[in-house]
Amino acid sequence: MTRRPLAALATAALALTLTACGSSDEETPAAGGSSSSDGAFPVTIEHTFGETTIEAEPERVVTIGFNEQDFALALGVTPVGVREYLSYDANTRPWAVDLLPDEPLPTVGAEELDLEAIAALQPDLILGVYSFIDESTYDLLSQIAPTVAESADYELGATPWQEQTRMDGAALGKADEADALVADVEGAFADAREANPSFEGQTLALDYWFEGTHGALPDTDLRMQFFTELGFQAPATTGSLSAESLGALDGDVLVAAGTDQATLLAEPLFAALPVVAEDRTVFVGGFDKQFPAALGFTSPLSLPYALELIVPPLAAAADADPATPVEQIAI
Repeated sequence: MTRRPLAALATAALALTLTACGSSDEETPAAGGSSSSDGAFPVTIEHTFGETTIEAEPERVVTIGFNEQDFALALGVTPVGVREYLSYDANTRPWAVDLLPDEPLPTVGAEELDLEAIAALQPDLILGVYSFIDESTYDLLSQIAPTVAESADYELGATPWQEQTRMDGAALGKADEADALVADVEGAFADAREANPSFEGQTLALDYWFEGTHGALPDTDLRMQFFTELGFQAPATTGSLSAESLGALDGDVLVAAGTDQATLLAEPLFAALPVVAEDRTVFVGGFDKQFPAALGFTSPLSLPYALELIVPPLAAAADADPATPVEQIAI
C-alpha cells in the first residue's frame, strides 16, 4: 500500500496543501494513436518515470488517479477498478451518471493504494496521471501491468486536464477522441467567457475552508485554473490564511468552499470582508456538494457540469451592481 504525499482534490485537509500546478495554457502533446484502436498499438507514453509501451488494446483498465475514472469513461472505457474519491459519493455523480454501470465499480484504495486489490483485478493497463505515486510505487505497479504516470512536464499533481485527457486517450488507443473532448470543453469555456466579458481581469479568490482555517488557492492549482480559464485573476496572496490575513480574500469576487454559508458568515472577520458584505461571494458548500466535487474531478465530464452550476452566480457577483442578488448553488 502506498500513501499519496499531496492529494490536491480528495479531502479538504489535503486541499489546503495547495499543490502547485502548471498552466493549462501550456499543452504538450501526448504520444499519439488513431481515433480508434485499429492501428493505434503499440503506443508509447512518456511520463515522469520514463516511458510505458502498451502493446495491444487494453481490455481491463484500472484507474488509480483520484479523478482518472472520469477520463476513461469520457473516452468510452469502463474501468474494472478505480481509486475511491474521498469526501463525496462519486457513485452518484450527475455528470457521469449515464456512463456509470449499475453497480459501483470496485475500488483499489482511497488515500492509500491497495496493490493486492489492483493485482487481483488482473489489469492490462493502469492509468495514474493524477495519482501522486512515487517512483517506487510506480515500479511495483509496472510489475502488475503497464502503468502511465503523470506528465514529466509539470510539477507533482500539476498535469492539466487537457494533457491528462490526451495521455489517457493515447494509452487507450483513442487519441483523436481525446483531442475532440479537449476541443469541446475548451469551447464551453470560450462560450462562457464570451457571454460574460465582465469576468476578464477581475480578481477572484477561491477560498478552501477546513476546520476553521481558510486557504486561497494559487493560479498554479488546477481548481483555480478553472476560474482563470474564465478570465479571472488569482489574488496576490495565496496559501493558508490566518485570521489576520483574511483580507487576501477581498478581491472583486470570492468563491467559498469547504462548508456551508451559515458557518462562514458566523465568523465575524470573514463576514466583514467587503466582498462578502457587498454580496460578491458565491458559496458552493462543503466538499460533499456537487460543485466542489465537480471542480475536484476537473475532467472532460465534470467541467461542463461545473460551468453550468457556477457561471450564473459568478455573473451576478461580478456585474459591479450591488442590487443584483447572487443566487447561491443549492446542491
